[in-house]
Amino acid sequence: MANIQQVAKHAGVSVATVSRVLNGHDKVTAKTKLKVEEAIQYLNYEPSMLGRNLRNSESRIVLILIPTISNPFYFEIIKGIENMALSQNYSILLCETDSKPEKEEIYFDLVRKKMADGIISMDPAVNVETLKELAEHYAIIQCSEYGGGIGIPYVTIDSEEASYRAVKHLIQIGHKKIALMNSDEKFLYARERRMGYERALREHDIPVNGDYIFYTHELGFEQGQMAMKKILRLEDRPTAVFAVSDLLAIGALKEITAAGLHVPNDVAVVGFDKIDFSNMTNPALTTVAQPMYKMGTVAARMLIEKIQGKTVDSVVLGHELVIRESTTG
Repeated sequence: MANIQQVAKHAGVSVATVSRVLNGHDKVTAKTKLKVEEAIQYLNYEPSMLGRNLRNSESRIVLILIPTISNPFYFEIIKGIENMALSQNYSILLCETDSKPEKEEIYFDLVRKKMADGIISMDPAVNVETLKELAEHYAIIQCSEYGGGIGIPYVTIDSEEASYRAVKHLIQIGHKKIALMNSDEKFLYARERRMGYERALREHDIPVNGDYIFYTHELGFEQGQMAMKKILRLEDRPTAVFAVSDLLAIGALKEITAAGLHVPNDVAVVGFDKIDFSNMTNPALTTVAQPMYKMGTVAARMLIEKIQGKTVDSVVLGHELVIRESTTG
């Protein structure tokens, strides 16, 4: 494999001139640039990206922090991030944190040591104070899950409004006894989605019943099953369930069917996210659709602009309520 010295010799120029051509400097005449490019092509020279990145103090790598790779919600977002990053000559490194501070620190250190150029955080349990400190010196973007008022740009949807619309749909088709299957309210999105649920009830003069609100520590299928078992044991059983994630809702569907009940005739169910599996259930799940792929592309574009030193504003994307058989029969 040819090296830069051989290219310089073949073109009859200095190594510094070859380097200037490779880095796109404009202090090279068109004639000289052409000679260097012809030498590169003739010798089939491939410049070392590692060497170039070290000289430019960049890695061309961005980190994506997610709490778990098992939640399909993240798939489309990651695909959007990757496609945008690759189009701008960046690679991605997927970092599963398990929401553990010690694992987060390992990935934060990659940025501190300039082994990565920035971070897109999708972990709702991320250490916000550490993230704020990092954001003073490095490019950080929050995606989907975010801490408001901490000065770090984010891309998300209006979770409160989305939940309000989902519960309002249940009310409009005749339900008054609606259970909420929520996540841990230490997370902002869980608080916002409860607020939307309560706003819809109050707007229609339906009292908020604390017995109808259930919390889970994770957003998994099994947690949805367990919460649904508790709901079905209530003496005054709800006729509808709003779950803050599709995985919780799919677990609820499974448990309702196992109890010999019918969805939606006995219990209607609404989820949140519109993961691919939500259309594979029987019945298909009514859900709030988040623009996950777009969320990823927007987050990646924002991060790259931050890396380039540009000012970046937060973005709130639209959402849609997708009505399917789990509420309409």
